[in-house]
Parts: sequence; C-alpha cells; structure tokens
Amino acid sequence: MSQNVRGFKWLVGGVVGMSLLGACGAPMEGENTSSELSEQALGDVAVSLSVASSSLSAREDVAVTVTFTNVSSQPVQLLRWFVPGTEGIKAGLFEVSRNGEEVAYIGPHIKRRAPQAEDFVTLAPGESLSGSASLSGMYDLSESGTYSVRFAAQSTNQHNVGLTRAANLDSNLVSLWIEGRPEREPQMQAQAVTAQGVTSASNCSSTRASQISTAFASAKTYASSTSSYLNGISSGTARYTTWFGTYSSTNVGTARTHFTKISSAFASAAVTVDCSCTDSAYAYVYPSQPYKIYVCSAFWSAPNTGTDSKAGTLVHEMSHFTVVAGTDDHAYGQSAAKSLAKSSPTQALDNADSHEYIAENTPAQN
Repeated sequence: MSQNVRGFKWLVGGVVGMSLLGACGAPMEGENTSSELSEQALGDVAVSLSVASSSLSAREDVAVTVTFTNVSSQPVQLLRWFVPGTEGIKAGLFEVSRNGEEVAYIGPHIKRRAPQAEDFVTLAPGESLSGSASLSGMYDLSESGTYSVRFAAQSTNQHNVGLTRAANLDSNLVSLWIEGRPEREPQMQAQAVTAQGVTSASNCSSTRASQISTAFASAKTYASSTSSYLNGISSGTARYTTWFGTYSSTNVGTARTHFTKISSAFASAAVTVDCSCTDSAYAYVYPSQPYKIYVCSAFWSAPNTGTDSKAGTLVHEMSHFTVVAGTDDHAYGQSAAKSLAKSSPTQALDNADSHEYIAENTPAQN
C-alpha cells in the first residue's frame, strides 16, 4: 500500500503535563485553497501551508512551506522528525492528490527509535516555526495536472512515551499545477553486486562491514526459522497472536507468503547495505528499489539479535520492498505492535515492526 499519513505518524506533546493538541477536521467545501497562508487552529498549535508559485514546470522542485504557530499560553513540543526544516529524514507528511485522486508516496520507509528528549523541538507561546519540504521524489508527480496538498500528519502514541491523547494535525489545502516529471531516484553510490548475499557500500568502514555481515547472517536465520514456524502451526499460538492477532487460514496464509519471500530474499538476493545515513533512526529503504538498505545511527548501537536488533532491523527493512512483502509502518515498538495485533490483524500483517518482532521472538514464545 502507499505510504502517506497513515504510515508515518508523529507525536505532539505539551510541556509539564499539558495535553496533546485537539483534533481538527479537513477543510470545508469552498474554503480558500490558494497559496495564501491560511491557518486552521488546532487547540494549541495552528498549522498553515503555502507555496511560492501555483504553477511549476518539470524542471522546478515542488516545495511547500509548513508553518507551526503555538497559539496557547504555554510551551508546546513537536517531534522534530516530522517538522520540515529540522534535521533528519522526512517522510509521509502530506496528503497529495492529482485531479482529485490520491497519488502514491514513493519516498523512504523508515524504522525509527523511541523518541528521546533531543528529538523534540519546543515552541514558546506565540512562537512560530517554518520549514520547507520537497515533494519531488517523495510523491508520484509523473503526470501533469492540478495537485492538492495538505499537511496531515496523524499523531498516535506509537512509542508509549507518556503522552496523554492523540491529535490530527491538518492544515489548509494548497492547489497548484505541476508539469509531470520523471520519478527522482535517490543518490546511490556505484556498487558492483554480482552475487547473492550482502555487500557493504564503500562508505562502510571495515568494522561496520563486519557487523553488517554478522547481522545479515542472523537475519537470514531469523527469516528462515520464522518461515518454518509459520508453516508448522495450525492454530493461533501465543507467538502468532501476539504479533499478528486473530488466527485464520487467510491471515496465516498472508504471514506465510510474506516470510517465504523474506527468507528467499535473504537466501538469494543481492543485498547492499549503505552506511551513509547519520539520522537517529535505525534504517530506511525505498520500497520500489530492492535490495538496498540504508542503515542509520540507532542501528550501530543495537544488539546483533534480540528486540530491536541489527538482524531484526534488516528483517523489518526487507519486508518493506514491494517485491517482497510490501509492508507499511502503522506502529513502532513492541507495545504499539501488540496493540495493533489486537485492534487490527490486517494492519498488523502489513506492519514492518510486527514482522521484525515475530522473527526476533523476544521474550521467546511458542
């Protein structure tokens, strides 16, 4: 499925016990959707979206400016991962449609760590924060037409960090005409891969290359053993229901297919691991571009196996590739993944972390 606001959700929190922001609906019919800076108040924060030009040729970058304004009387925190203009990889922040039809998200799918204090940015009362975000190479802009864009990051407590309630941050719509352009490929270093297995990119040190090789071997074992486990069950065992929810022949069939393909990819695909990412995340991939995995800072501090491990991260990322399982990111972390299995087995079967955790199987379940 396409990765948009459903896949990448973010957290907004108040300081010193303040509640999260209240939800706000989509713009009403007839609302001004030009490039003017119109705001929708969201309790504590107003979010506005604007563009410099309402018509863009294929040679021009499609960029939008997002402005957050703290309209409350107390400080408010925003998770910087999803605030344009702050550092880090951005993904899935917008709803984008062309001539009324939603377009596909083609940008990176990212495994993130649980938020740390440094991952938040604070807005003082009355303070605004603006940043520019490029849609080029992130959404399918290959066809000419009239596009509508709205910032619509959806907040959920995916990491159980003690925030009190969820919020949807929706902005005004902006409308612009875009001339179709080729999908932008991410910058990749030339890498000659001629055999199955894993190759480290030239930007990986020898120490990191060794760690990658070890993690890859463990990930291959995880995938193979999980595939065997799924093929051997005929009812809802604890391990299965914890991560994928209610057992049914259809659901377990999906899980079996996914891990057959994941195991096959680890066994026979030519995988490249790139070490250039310095973001606080674990790793990311472009799902339509197998089998290149970009590993980030959290990957290196993770254990080789076990919960949120290097090996498990590779399973997570492998599941994202469209030719493998085509998973999305509906929930991050064990607690959120367990809750997702209970509330929506269908989404759990489409959730990359759920695939990682059933493979890591820590603590072990039968």
